Amino acid sequence: MNFNDYQMQSSKTSIYDDKYNITYPTLGLVNEAGEVAGKVKKVFRDNGGVFGLRERESIKKELGDVLWYMSALCNDLSINMSDVAESNLAKLNSRLSRGVIGGSGDER
Repeated sequence: MNFNDYQMQSSKTSIYDDKYNITYPTLGLVNEAGEVAGKVKKVFRDNGGVFGLRERESIKKELGDVLWYMSALCNDLSINMSDVAESNLAKLNSRLSRGVIGGSGDER
């Protein structure tokens, strides 16, 4: 499956009111990202940092929710997810080729 197929199919499950466009998926995205972080934290707390199959599957489900909210936000902003991915890779490859992959700042 590619990003555009996912975006089109996942949009069929979007049931929030249009008056919450952009806001609802943004809040959902950060919430789900927090859930991913919480699950990772618990692996260190409860499992000595060992990511077993159960932990990986649990995190995978949360990452799926992150993906859904990203897709919804892209839809609300009329952005193709594949364009986001391509743009991100171009940015990262540019930084890598210029030797600034590490560091901080959006415009490095």
